Amino acid sequence: MVSIAPWLATIKGAQCFNPEHEAQALRKAMKGLGTDEDTIIQILTLLNCSQRQQVLITYKSTIGRDLIDDLKSELKGNFERVIIALMTPSTMYDVHELRRAMKGPGTDESCLIEILASRTSEEIRNISQNYKLHYGSTLEEDIISDTSGRLQQVLVSLSTGGRDEGTYVDGSLAQQDAQCLFEAGENKWGTDEVQFISILCTRNVEHLLMVFDVYRSIANKDITDSIKSEMSGDLEDALLAVVKCLRNKPAYFAERLYKSMKGLGTDDSTLIRVMVSRSEVDMLDIRREFLAMYGKSLHSFIEGDCSGDYKKVLLRLCGGED
Repeated sequence: MVSIAPWLATIKGAQCFNPEHEAQALRKAMKGLGTDEDTIIQILTLLNCSQRQQVLITYKSTIGRDLIDDLKSELKGNFERVIIALMTPSTMYDVHELRRAMKGPGTDESCLIEILASRTSEEIRNISQNYKLHYGSTLEEDIISDTSGRLQQVLVSLSTGGRDEGTYVDGSLAQQDAQCLFEAGENKWGTDEVQFISILCTRNVEHLLMVFDVYRSIANKDITDSIKSEMSGDLEDALLAVVKCLRNKPAYFAERLYKSMKGLGTDDSTLIRVMVSRSEVDMLDIRREFLAMYGKSLHSFIEGDCSGDYKKVLLRLCGGED
């Protein structure tokens, strides 16, 4: 279950909600020649995830058809992808994205890192449970079969959902952890990556924030700078993502969105995943961080990077121009 903070969401749900009315309106929008895309967008971006699931059930019981099948037959491209993502319960959406990242040609390491570094321990445990139920194999088994080396160790550690979720900070342990990180990297020839993985993937957030402060006083540099100088490749990306999510999760997602749209081509998988998964969680904070970090609004980036009905959906999820 995703941790919901309604005051930070752009999609809050309809106050006067009638699932049968919405189901009939969706059927009307898809029945006959042509498709009323604007009605589909208006309905599905007004409802929250729970309400969409009620519409899904009501559509089947009152109309006798499968709403997902009808949407897939009427829509196409990225517009279809973002609408189907909206119609998928949040935990199952993460399950599907993790599976997609590992199956087929190549591996989408950045997707694996993003989801496993940013979800809470409870969310990851729910993801793992549903992954096993849906696919037969465990999330850990598939990570092990599809990744290798230190990245595999980070992802397996995160996939257990074993991070301490408490708020207790032990000052002496924080000092010890900071010193251990220093000795494992900056203060030795080579790097003991296992120490970094062990501490960064298991300690609670408040404790690690103190560790980072102490580390700076010991090493005279930020923990992120040490990770950049001591690590490389996917391991560097994974540990940086962990630290960024611990410090400021909305800023991490703002960076993910920016990188998905800047330069040649668009990383639509990342763009859709972040916009859909955060629209009911912390999109307002992500928008603020995006503007502060890049000097342009998220809304303006989407306007310039996307088109058609796909753009309309993303702008509704974005929720505003600031």
